[in-house]
Amino acid sequence: MAAQSYDTLIVSDLHLGADMSRAREALRVLRENRYRRLILLGDIFADLNFGRLKKEHWKFLGFIRKLSNPKRNVEVVWVEGNHDHGLAEIMSHLVGVRVYQEYQWEYRGVRHIAVHGHQFDGFVVSNVRVSYLIGTLLYLQLQKWDSKNKTLTRFLDRLNTRWLRLSSKVATGALAYARHHHASRIFCGHTHAAMHKHENGIDYFNCGSWIDARPTYITVGEEGVQIHEYVERAEDYPEDDSRPDVLRTGERSAGAADRHQVNQHDASQHEEDDSEELFASEEYEDVRG
Repeated sequence: MAAQSYDTLIVSDLHLGADMSRAREALRVLRENRYRRLILLGDIFADLNFGRLKKEHWKFLGFIRKLSNPKRNVEVVWVEGNHDHGLAEIMSHLVGVRVYQEYQWEYRGVRHIAVHGHQFDGFVVSNVRVSYLIGTLLYLQLQKWDSKNKTLTRFLDRLNTRWLRLSSKVATGALAYARHHHASRIFCGHTHAAMHKHENGIDYFNCGSWIDARPTYITVGEEGVQIHEYVERAEDYPEDDSRPDVLRTGERSAGAADRHQVNQHDASQHEEDDSEELFASEEYEDVRG
């Protein structure tokens, strides 16, 4: 099956360094599709402790470094999230990607805005220290105590989103922000819950996360804006790993039409180690040290 081609592909909230991060699967998505622009929409890291990064996390970063090479003709955009705060200089040095607070672009005469979304979360804005101690460090520790399937931590993540009403708060703030900046579409992450909301001629999209059992990503192209649900493969799980209780299939779309698809494209030919170049770099040694 031929790779899909898009103007823009957006992923958010990989939380590299966390045990729940689905970096291997996210890398597969980036390899399988074609796009003119890749937007990493914040919270790509769990925190600033690079010692927590696993080999598959470094492989993801290695691929981003290669993708940012001008010869690839792909614009790579990193939008800072609350977990990424302070990483702008490191990222531009390590993987050659410019980091933005927000990013705007036009496609087919339509103005788009990409912003992580924590700006519309009053608790994070007002309680940066508490959010880091409880929301980040404690959460990372819970993942180590949890089972391999991370059932408890994923449940707590969804419960936290509902309890704080994050989805509605971020959607409301984002729609108002887009209206103020005369944009027709705005994209966020932060809530870990994929959604689409249309209000007064403006579309709000949240691209979900890559720490859930049902990771999602967004594409912008000729068929509109689509929210895709990653399709699990048997090869995603080494023999010594436990699979989730339910293997999810299908794809949700929003924009041009609602439909279900299964992407069966096999990326097994892309077995090159994208982290090899990054592991050998002086920048890697500086960060690891």
